[in-house]
Amino acid sequence: MNLDLICGIEISTRFHARSVHLLGYFFHDPPTQEFREWLLGLQRSRRERNLRMIERLRSFNIDISIEEVEAKGRSLAGRPHFARVLIEKGYVTTTEQAFREYLDESAKGYVERQEVILHEGIARVLAAGGVPSLAHPIRVSRQVERRVRDGHDELADTVAEMREMGLRAIEAYHSDHRPEDVARYLDLARRLKLAVTGGSDFHGANKPRVELGRGVEGNLSVPKSVLDDLRAM
Repeated sequence: MNLDLICGIEISTRFHARSVHLLGYFFHDPPTQEFREWLLGLQRSRRERNLRMIERLRSFNIDISIEEVEAKGRSLAGRPHFARVLIEKGYVTTTEQAFREYLDESAKGYVERQEVILHEGIARVLAAGGVPSLAHPIRVSRQVERRVRDGHDELADTVAEMREMGLRAIEAYHSDHRPEDVARYLDLARRLKLAVTGGSDFHGANKPRVELGRGVEGNLSVPKSVLDDLRAM
């Protein structure tokens, strides 16, 4: 099997006080050294937040250490790795319960972390020679509670605002998207003159139902024309 490898990244950002994930694809050259150094700063901030979360969980009599969490996620340890430790130590039985009771934004163990503003994330990806794309737009549409009022779609307004910031693409194909969702986002990309990206959002053991490149039970198939069109941009 021939594999076509592409350098890419997913960045957590903030947009109007909401969490929005931004994808960056580098089709021809690797990202610049300046971009890599910026990412290292984000990683340091992430570890500092993890240490604060450890202390907060300990305040609820949960025996957990940063070493246990980092053994699961190494340099990119985050809340899914906290969840795995909580499960192994018997504090919860599922990842969903771990997030609901301790790790979600509304849960008692949650600690805010410094997130990049979407505008900066887009600018950084562009400056590094990449294509910025909105990840899994269905989650954004849930946040804005897609409402059609007076002939306009709030999600379309939101993505149009992102486009003005420099957004170049939208992830129409995703393992969370039903066929009708894919059709909707393809139409949105066409109307806003955005490129299309796609991915399974595979995260290994953190998302056991999602298969690499195939989604959930084979519900994902990204046409090769998507890659061809992106390279041609």
